[in-house]
Amino acid sequence: MNNNVVIHRLATGVPGLDVILGGGLPEYSFNLIIGPPGSGKTTLAHQIMFALATRELPALYFTVLGEPPLKMLRYQQQYSFFDCDKMNESIRFVNLSDDVATGHFDQVLARIAQEVEAFSPALVFVDSFRSVMLEAQRQPEGAISRQQFVQQLGILLTGWQATTFLVGEYLSEGETHPVFTVADGMLLLNQSVHRNSMVRKIQILKMRGQATSPGIHTFRITSAGIVVFPAAVVIDDTGAVAAADRSPRSAARLTMGVPRLDDMLGGGLPAGYSLLVAGPSGSGKTILATTFLVEGVRRGEPGVIVAFEQTPSQSWTRTIDEMVRAGQIGLINTRVLDLSIDEIVQHLINLIQKMKASRVVIDSLSGFELAVAPTFREDFRESLFRMVAALAGLGVTVLLTSELEDRYTDLRFSPYGSAFLTDAIIVQRYIEVESRLKRVMAVVKVRASAHSDELRQFEITDKGIVIGDPVLGFEGILGGQPRRTSASGTGD
Repeated sequence: MNNNVVIHRLATGVPGLDVILGGGLPEYSFNLIIGPPGSGKTTLAHQIMFALATRELPALYFTVLGEPPLKMLRYQQQYSFFDCDKMNESIRFVNLSDDVATGHFDQVLARIAQEVEAFSPALVFVDSFRSVMLEAQRQPEGAISRQQFVQQLGILLTGWQATTFLVGEYLSEGETHPVFTVADGMLLLNQSVHRNSMVRKIQILKMRGQATSPGIHTFRITSAGIVVFPAAVVIDDTGAVAAADRSPRSAARLTMGVPRLDDMLGGGLPAGYSLLVAGPSGSGKTILATTFLVEGVRRGEPGVIVAFEQTPSQSWTRTIDEMVRAGQIGLINTRVLDLSIDEIVQHLINLIQKMKASRVVIDSLSGFELAVAPTFREDFRESLFRMVAALAGLGVTVLLTSELEDRYTDLRFSPYGSAFLTDAIIVQRYIEVESRLKRVMAVVKVRASAHSDELRQFEITDKGIVIGDPVLGFEGILGGQPRRTSASGTGD
């Protein structure tokens, strides 16, 4: 017989936060929300309060010296989570400034106890708790100490079966305080500025009784409040983490929409594969990628494109625009330069699930890196690995483009060392023929599948990519300086 106590978890109402908390906040827990000024502590506290407060579960919000309630509410009303009706029926604000000004912990504790007994709250917030500790220091002889105050406050609120949140500006990770020991949960918010980019991060330092998501996660403050972006995970409709295992691959192959390319791939691109298309500027990577999406729509397979590059001006791209407007292709087109990879990936995953998309294009990895805030670029390769794994878990087929400088003398497929992440690689390059540059492409690999090893010349026309016959008469085009060995044709 299992007599273990079942801890009920409360949904915070903050997108992504329950995921990194391990399922929500434990009911009746004693929590700290800490971080430097401007990091979003008060906004997070209000967002949780408005999500949880009801007539049956009222909330009591104590303010101290940080901000008067009226000033605080003036700004919090700008967020969509703010509900004026709850202010009258389930949320009450109490200003402790006068009690804290006495400098006595006994007085502060007595006032909190009085309000808790009168209102019987299920949720209690103290903002800023650090102000209480700094101001109430002139204790008379025989009065309770800081440690005793923290312990008695915890006992009081736990005895009333209230879920408690203490908000404070504890700036240093090495800073210690008696409340850190008493707390059941600690949420650390932080922010950093690098040139013109602002990155906000959240970390669950402590949460008793449940496994939290380790590491640092990014978040953004929007008009809807705080949105947390868990590190490259798939979230289902209930807000829980979906299975991370790769979806079973079928034997089906997807047509690329470019005549002859399917034959080069051994019969098309296997469904669920990730394909890297690498080549120099102007070689046709984006055209190949968008053709792949258009072909999918033609076959009843919705797609999504994440565009970090400028949209080409060819007339056939109008078809893409029409399909986006018709809802057949989802578009994420961003020029913001302070994103985290996890934020981009979560937007992508949400759009894939919403559209039930089976084809995904990321154009390009070079633009992707530029869009990511500088503080994340040193971990770009690791983040790519997590992104590809998350997309593989959804079972979609992914095409990524990668910009490469064509030096002729070396063979590279990605400046990020990410070629090993993908299941297939197509390389596009230039060759010089009679003082003219010609485009050529080759299939470098298709994992667990036979494929062509021919180098084929191709052209870009008004109708898209047209692949010609194998290139003859050249050696070392991919691995070294191209040189002509015969007068034979070039396969036009």
